[in-house]
Formats: sequence, C-alpha cells, structure tokens
Amino acid sequence: MTTLEIPGYAHVYSGKVRDLYAPLDENGRPRDDELLLVASDRISAFDFALEPAIPGKGAVLTQLSLWWFEQLADIVPNHVVSADVPDVVAGRAVRVRRLTMLPVECVARAYLTGGGLREYRADRHVSGVLLPEGLVDGSQLPEPVFTPSTKAPKGEHDAPMSFAEVEEAIGPELATRARDLTVAILKRGNEIAAERGILIADTKVEFGVEDDQLVLADEVLTPDSSRFWPADEWEPGQTQPSFDKEFVREWLLSPESGWDKDSGQAPPELPADVVERTRAKYIEAYERITGRTFTR
Repeated sequence: MTTLEIPGYAHVYSGKVRDLYAPLDENGRPRDDELLLVASDRISAFDFALEPAIPGKGAVLTQLSLWWFEQLADIVPNHVVSADVPDVVAGRAVRVRRLTMLPVECVARAYLTGGGLREYRADRHVSGVLLPEGLVDGSQLPEPVFTPSTKAPKGEHDAPMSFAEVEEAIGPELATRARDLTVAILKRGNEIAAERGILIADTKVEFGVEDDQLVLADEVLTPDSSRFWPADEWEPGQTQPSFDKEFVREWLLSPESGWDKDSGQAPPELPADVVERTRAKYIEAYERITGRTFTR
C-alpha cells in the first residue's frame, strides 16, 4: 500500500480504505487538533483489502458523506472542518477535527439480512434484541434496531455486542446516546432515500467524543457503510439487488471466483467487469440520492 506525499501533512495511519494525515505546525510537527481524511479507491470485503481498486470510489464516498452530513446536521454534529484540501486529494478528502473515537461499531438495521439474518436464524435474536417470528431475508423490521458490534483488530472479525456490553464498554449514558443517534440517522436516511427509490437496509456509523458530546465521524450512509436496495425490486425471501459492495461480496462467494472465505487465503483479483459494474453501482447510488451528476 503506497501513501501519498502531501506537502504540509504527515501520514499517520492507513486503514483498509482510508488514509489519515496530520497537518504540520510552523515547526514541522504534526498538529493534534485536526486530520486530513483521505478516501482511497481501495475496496474491502470479508476483512480483506481487495485488488484492484475501484476508480472514483473515494470521491463518491467523500462527496456523498458531505451531502449526508448536511441532511443530518439537525440530528447530530459532525467532524468536518472544511472540504478545502490539497489539490492532490481534491474531491476525495476532508479536513476534520480529531476526536476520541468510541470503541464500538454502531450499527442499525431497518431490514433483516447479512450477519443479522444469520444471528436471527440461530435464536431469533440480533445483538441480544429479540425479533418477531417468521422473518426472512429482506424482511422489514417493525422498527429499526441498534445492533452494535466490536471493533476487531485488523485481520480479525467484528463480533456482535449486546446493549449491556456496550454500556459496560462506554458507560450507560454514552451507550444510550449512541444507540438513539444511530437509529435516528438510519430513519432520516430512509425518509430521504425512499423519495429517490432506494431502501437503506442497514448502516454502520462512527462516533467520536468532543467536550462530552457525540460527534458523527468518518463516513455516513455510503455504499461502503450501508446496504442500498432499489425499492422497486425489493422482495423479501431472497437476496436483494443492491447498489453497494454486496455485489463484490457475492462475486467472491460465487464459484466463478474459486475462493473459499474460510480458507484464510487472500481473495483473488477482481475481474475488470466486476470492477466496472461496482463503480457504476456506486455512482448510480450517489446520483440517485443526491440528484447530482458525478463528475470525477
């Protein structure tokens, strides 16, 4: 993984998809109040960074997140300082405030699928929440539910957490606020996306703490952090068509890829047609939700 040389900034961290840089002070030392958050075109699945990258993906994630931050501003503050960034990362980076991040993956589900469905089939619970009988893949839940998970170290898998475990990890007050905000973000997202023909099945959000207040960070309601389904094709009882990276996951699990996700081996390279179709899905999600043309 190569990192960029950005004048005036020092590289401090790289995740599977994002890179963080700290601005340098007048003495050339990294500042501790701000970060440059750069979304790469890398794509990950099953805790692996995949090859090759998806052209334009970083810009889609950044620009869609900025749009959603505006739609959610009355619900929760966010970490954005400015979208005025160095030219080398223009369109796919934002300057953000440094926060103390919660050690919990905050997930909310409006529809049952994926890992939540697997938990439900075992004992009708998802992250300790008892759900009604008779639900199938794609079923809409009576109300969105908070289904948090651990933040596993790199290379390990996140594990479901009960709300009691979240309270133990971060305290009852923060846990309650994180739960309520995560559900509120998904509800608002679905109110807006539904008008554009998209259902948001579930989403993962990140919160940081600043002055004892929860602040929305990282990305929000993107094809990387959420499942987007075309509303006119929604049919419970089967795998739903999607605008997100579920398409990539499905290819990796198909006989065509020849990969066994339990093998411990890295996945194969994505074929050119999978890369192009994934790019098209991300761009369509952005354009349908925002009503804007993706220009990068």
